[in-house]
Amino acid sequence: MDKKQLLGMVDHTLLAQGATWAEIRQICDDAIAYQTASVCIPPSYVEKAKKYVGDRMPICTVIGFPNGYMTTAVKVFEAKDAIANGADEIDMVINIGWVKDSRYDLVQKEIEAVKEACGSKILKVIIETCLLTEEEKIRMCDVVTAAKADYIKTSTGFSRAGATFEDIELFAAHVGPNVKMKAAGGISSFEDAERFAELGASRLGTSRLVKLAKI
Repeated sequence: MDKKQLLGMVDHTLLAQGATWAEIRQICDDAIAYQTASVCIPPSYVEKAKKYVGDRMPICTVIGFPNGYMTTAVKVFEAKDAIANGADEIDMVINIGWVKDSRYDLVQKEIEAVKEACGSKILKVIIETCLLTEEEKIRMCDVVTAAKADYIKTSTGFSRAGATFEDIELFAAHVGPNVKMKAAGGISSFEDAERFAELGASRLGTSRLVKLAKI
C-alpha cells in the first residue's frame, strides 16, 4: 500500500489532556490536507471543530475515556451529547472491571445501549487489549459482534501498551463479519501501519503518520 492509502485509514488523533483549540484546529487542517479517515478529538472540542471543518472531514470523539468505568447512563449521555454537537463517529471504552468479573452480559448491554444512542453513526469499541488475557480478548470479540458495534479497537493509547500485530490477528480470527478492526496506540511508522492493514485493520488510530508525511 502507498502512503496515501494508509493515510486514508488514519483517525488522526489528538487526545492529550492539555490540547488547545489551536492544536485541534491544526490537526483538522492536516487531516483535510492529507485526506485521513477522520480526526479523533476530545468531546469538548467537537462542536467547534465540526463548525470549522463542516463536511470536509468526519469528526470522531471518545466516551468513557480513558478508563471505561463510568456508568452506562453516563456513557449513553456522552454519546448523545457528542452526536448532538456534530460527532460522526464514537469510540467508547468498555468497563474492564466487568470483563475481569466475567460480566460479559453487562458489557454487551452497555455496548448495545451506546450503539442505540449512536443511531446511524459509527461506533468503535475500545477493549484495551494490554489489560486483558487472550481468553478475555476472544470473549470480547464475541461480545462486540453480538452487540452489533461497527468496530473493535485495540487500545486507548493511555494504558500500558498499544496495538500489537498479534491482537489484530486474534481479532481477525474471532470477530464476526459485521465488525471491522481498528489498531490504535504506538503506531509510529508507515511500515507498521502497512502490516496492520495487511492483517485486516481498516482503521489506524495515530497522530504520527501525518507528521511523518510532512517530513
